[in-house]
Amino acid sequence: MRYSLFFLLLSCLFPAPWAQAAPAQQAFTDWQVTCNNQNFCVARNTGEHHGLVMSLSRSAGAKTDATLRIDLDGLSAPLVKEPAIAPRLLLDNTPLKLDPKRWQITPWHVKTDDAVTIGAFLKTIQEGQALTLRGGRQIVSLNGLKAALLFIDAQQKRVGSETAWIKKGDEPPLSVPPAPALKKVAVVNPTPTPLTHEELNALLDYGTGRMNSSQCSLDPNRREVRVTALTDDKALLIVSCEAGAYNTVDLGWVVSRKKPFSARSVRLRLPFTLASGESEMELMNASFDEKTRELTTLALGRGIGDCGIQTRWRFDGQRFRLVRYAEEPSCDSWNGPDAWPTLWITR
Repeated sequence: MRYSLFFLLLSCLFPAPWAQAAPAQQAFTDWQVTCNNQNFCVARNTGEHHGLVMSLSRSAGAKTDATLRIDLDGLSAPLVKEPAIAPRLLLDNTPLKLDPKRWQITPWHVKTDDAVTIGAFLKTIQEGQALTLRGGRQIVSLNGLKAALLFIDAQQKRVGSETAWIKKGDEPPLSVPPAPALKKVAVVNPTPTPLTHEELNALLDYGTGRMNSSQCSLDPNRREVRVTALTDDKALLIVSCEAGAYNTVDLGWVVSRKKPFSARSVRLRLPFTLASGESEMELMNASFDEKTRELTTLALGRGIGDCGIQTRWRFDGQRFRLVRYAEEPSCDSWNGPDAWPTLWITR
């Protein structure tokens, strides 16, 4: 799943200090960059890397808060007999030495958060073709790295400043805008009164009627009705509707807990607009976490779960508001859902 540009929030509609950063996700040849609504950006190589990935993250603002790491693993850990990677690193077939005083080095991982070291390392490799491991087929393609770094500089408005990675200038670090303040989505009624036996049975019957009257193609034997206490006077009703190979589309309603029941459909509206022009999400593989009081969705790009979209939503008393949006467009066996890059976060 390769896309040139997934999402761009129209942030110029609101004056500072309430302006939100524009979440963006873009591919540059063999590199992918994701920046969230706090202008925190992460870049990594994608494609046929055979388990060797270099990732680079950087926060917004004047502080040079960045981390660079090279890892040999993903959804599958390296073979036990795989030798350490640091002594085997090559840049275009030339040995690449790392100073152990400036790098955290373990057998299959190397990492540094020293700004000077990161800057020097990027300057060394950005015109190269590939990082490889001696005696292995693993590869970090550097095609697109320089464009990815420039994109991060531009997204964080560092171009022309001393802190830029590519187009440095004389502007001081304090010329770089800070990260926007995080919005807060409060937890309403965090410990609602549990559903009574009578309430649960009545709501399950009501949900079954809703399911049977909905135009859903899911085999009746696979249909499911789930009911959760949302507040002291409202419940969340979710029914299974459509299914594919590894995704199930659900329907949801916020329902009164007492008869006569009144219900309204759950609509998940994003605070930004997708490239398609849409701003609503389907309830895909939906579930409700009673500990966090959050509704989650998970749209898998393929069965092993290395790519797709994961969202979390919190009920504010009227509707569900987005708490977290994460997307991994590259199906390359690197990340599971909990590690997919985020485009939107809240407090």
